[in-house]
Amino acid sequence: MTSLDEDARGALEGRLAADVQPDQISDDGVRLPASADHVQDRRRPSAGPRHAWTADPPFERRKPVVSGADTRWGWRRSVRVYRSWLVLTDFLVTVGLVTAAAWLRPATSGQHVGHVGTFLAAIAIGLILVTLTTLTRGYNLLTLGDGAEEYQSILRAGLVTAGIVIAVAYLSELAISRYVVVVALPSVVVLGWVARYCGRRLLHRQRGLGRALMRTVLVGDELTVSKLARQLSKESYHGYEVVGVCLPSYLGQVGGLPPVLGAMSDVPQVVVDHNVDVVVVGAGQLVGEPLQRLTWALGHTDAELVVSPGLVEVLEPRVTVRPTIGLSLLHVETTKPTVRLRLKALVDRIGALALVIALSPVFFFIALAIRLDSRGPAFFKQTRVGEGGRLFTMWKFRSMYVDAEARRAALLEDTDRDGPMFKMHDDPRITRVGRLLRRTSVDELPQLFNVARGEMSLVGPRPPLPSEVDTYRDAVHRRLLVRPGMTGLWQVSGRADLPWAESIQLDLRYVDNWSFAMDAQILWRTVRAVVGGKGAY
Repeated sequence: MTSLDEDARGALEGRLAADVQPDQISDDGVRLPASADHVQDRRRPSAGPRHAWTADPPFERRKPVVSGADTRWGWRRSVRVYRSWLVLTDFLVTVGLVTAAAWLRPATSGQHVGHVGTFLAAIAIGLILVTLTTLTRGYNLLTLGDGAEEYQSILRAGLVTAGIVIAVAYLSELAISRYVVVVALPSVVVLGWVARYCGRRLLHRQRGLGRALMRTVLVGDELTVSKLARQLSKESYHGYEVVGVCLPSYLGQVGGLPPVLGAMSDVPQVVVDHNVDVVVVGAGQLVGEPLQRLTWALGHTDAELVVSPGLVEVLEPRVTVRPTIGLSLLHVETTKPTVRLRLKALVDRIGALALVIALSPVFFFIALAIRLDSRGPAFFKQTRVGEGGRLFTMWKFRSMYVDAEARRAALLEDTDRDGPMFKMHDDPRITRVGRLLRRTSVDELPQLFNVARGEMSLVGPRPPLPSEVDTYRDAVHRRLLVRPGMTGLWQVSGRADLPWAESIQLDLRYVDNWSFAMDAQILWRTVRAVVGGKGAY
């Protein structure tokens, strides 16, 4: 009986081995299914001679199609100038402010080191801050000019530097003025933000003119590179210039895509021939050892390798890389940061109370102007939907005539927006004073009372009407997971000029990736949006 069982099992394993073969790896590093057709066609069509990615070098040395002279405004040169500007500014500002604080407000106790010693200590503090900023990737070439990382880096470096100064003063009993910690270093951080903002504006202006862009090649199948090309080319200030794509097989040009420069096996040669700065590999196109061999091949060039993980609308604060058993695993935070959200709520309420007190004279004069301009109360209240679907009464300065709600139904067909939100550029219900209030967004100021009551936040998705929530489908309900805000990501990205779908996408990005740094950035951009008046009506 045992012999028969072993024979049957052996026959079954033999049939399975004959029918199911392991996947094959093609010469260009692509994993192929183990069907007969694919195994016979492992050498996919390429644009030129094949070179093993482990060769030295993995490409032919020949005259480039695009030379360095043709890309003299390349991103490396421009971003290195920007980085040098930041390093020099951070160092000089730190030395200057620390020296001034120590000389103007000297310490009253401890071992005094004199003016020369103070200046040398300021130089040391400047070097510490620059070093810490470097270690926290504040001068990283790939992230400079895009995202909040460089702003966060100088803040972290300033905090750690202050801690080091306090520790050194305590342990060595040196006379270090407290103004160095409470005035000079915070001022360094603020001026560092200003320097980054000014430098970034200049860099973005260069990119808008087609300069300082990273020459980028996309690697993947047609659908993948098509999506990547649309996303990377959407805003030039991100710094990517898609010069072409490499598909699994080279069969000539494909309509609707950037120029097809070769197959995946041609990537190293394409990088050299076209003076490419960045290679972006689509999610799942190259994995494991083939991807590792591509990194080896690109190590013979100056190109950077970026791999799209396939995550949508997940930003850096929620993602960490965890090396485990030889693999680089992406850990994505999925739970709400409860402690940080409670701290945000506390900061919101304290800030709102302070602003209400400071702006009370402004409230009085605005209310008086509204009453003199048209009949009716100075304030307008409306039921809105807040966190978790809870209803609350939102306050605004009245910017319309008192019969505005009754006239709304007759104007619905004239809305200038798609989706459930109603907006008109020339709404006849708006008063003369109201038009000015809306243009400057001053009509929103009474919502500070809602923030102080804990019903709203300073930053968050705008609170919708119950009728709008009734039309929500699927993921749109995620807008209600956080407290609504007086300003939000879509308000600073175009305000009422944005399509409904894009507005929702921005709100969902905020809900999924909220951070204090994002709030600070939105508040700053709100000031710019209000001053510009774009999209407000």
